[in-house]
Amino acid sequence: MFAFPAGGEAKAALSPGQVVAAAPTAPPGGPTVSAVAAVLVIEDDLRIRESLADALVAAGHAVRSEATGSSALAAVIDWAPDVVVLDLGLPDIDGADVLRMLRGVSPVPVIVATARDDEAQIVELLDRGADDYVVKPYTAAQLEARIRAVLRRVEAGAPGAGTGEVVIGGLVVAPARREAALDGRPLELTRLEFDLLAHLAQRSPDVVTRRELLAEVWRQPYGGADKTVDVHLSWLRRKLGETGTAPVYLHTVRGVGLKLVAPDGGG
Repeated sequence: MFAFPAGGEAKAALSPGQVVAAAPTAPPGGPTVSAVAAVLVIEDDLRIRESLADALVAAGHAVRSEATGSSALAAVIDWAPDVVVLDLGLPDIDGADVLRMLRGVSPVPVIVATARDDEAQIVELLDRGADDYVVKPYTAAQLEARIRAVLRRVEAGAPGAGTGEVVIGGLVVAPARREAALDGRPLELTRLEFDLLAHLAQRSPDVVTRRELLAEVWRQPYGGADKTVDVHLSWLRRKLGETGTAPVYLHTVRGVGLKLVAPDGGG
């Protein structure tokens, strides 16, 4: 189980599907600091779920929790978390099967919480696509360290890491800093939204196929659901202030793929 901190109780009830986060802070004379990462906690035990949420929010993360495998799969698609903490003992679907299904729809880093320090099981879970693991009982500090570690690995291997800024019209994308701005205004993007934008920016003005996006951004070299790309593309368009029917930067080339171009070069 989770090793509860002194005091032992969570501060507030956390319903499945609810997102909680610490209020953004603004240092004097500095920009507002938003959540460090969006963390999806999949845990059916209410007390553990609430305590995890309290600890992760205190560390600066935005947290959403789910109590079943089926609801967790839907949350990964519609919330697009930066990292998932997956307990194996779920009431509806075996945690190992949830991991396999997660890998079919998303490359999101997954930290598995297991009750057994069993080398064979841990190796199997890592082979199935887990990025790291914690053995119960574990502390909030241990979990936070694992989260920081997997996010560092993801950032180091992100598309375009280590390259210079890409400027397309009023859009500036800086892959090395994982920052993007539109007309001087910083864009608040999820990890996958940024990776999608960075890949399209670096290939601009070329048309990029959905198969390439699934392979390079979602790490699914053998293809996947086009709906996955379409959903994130819709969210990205919204943040760029455009729609599929009235594109500005992101243009669909029917039957081929997508391209990112300056507003006067959409064609």
